[in-house]
Amino acid sequence: MKSTRERLLQTLSKSPGSTITDLAEAVGINPISVRHHLTNLQIEGLIAAEEKRHGVGRPRLVYSLTEEGLERFPTRYLRLTSRLLNQLKSSLPQAMISKIFTEMAASLAEDYSEQMQGLSMEERLEIVRELLTEEGFTVEWEKSGSDYRIHEITCPYIQIGQDHPEVCTVDQTIISRMLAVPAEKIQCILSGDAHCTYVVQPLNSEQTA
Repeated sequence: MKSTRERLLQTLSKSPGSTITDLAEAVGINPISVRHHLTNLQIEGLIAAEEKRHGVGRPRLVYSLTEEGLERFPTRYLRLTSRLLNQLKSSLPQAMISKIFTEMAASLAEDYSEQMQGLSMEERLEIVRELLTEEGFTVEWEKSGSDYRIHEITCPYIQIGQDHPEVCTVDQTIISRMLAVPAEKIQCILSGDAHCTYVVQPLNSEQTA
């Protein structure tokens, strides 16, 4: 049997913009209890509230799932993505497929080009880590001698990458473009390693600074 919070999330997935009264009727508990659960769900970042006017009087609060809340429900994005890539591969040469992934990643990195100017390698590495985290990676980096190692502990592309390894060029291109140095992959989850690891060397000016 589903918990009250699960039923509330399920209701909001089907009826975004519900009020506390709507949710109390749908789940079968009193509005005070609903408000308590909603407060906790907001703290967890799974739902959001906004004011909405309804006729005369004070606006009322309506609730909807956040992006994180929506991710709690099964989707078919993986299947759709795989089918799309299969179709592209049947219509375009391999070189063109790889170019599409590279250009997509380069465009994302370009959005940060001004922000990266004048920063040290370690400051840039922190921005790279934050960007990849937003993209769904779990990333750590460390200094190893004169080099830096970037470890991707988890990868959001791992399932699609098993059939379409071209997606691996996305994060590699982002790292290389944002750090303005080549990123060499020395470990890969798809090859059976515990995680993906890239090695980058700072520019000569930074090594001698």
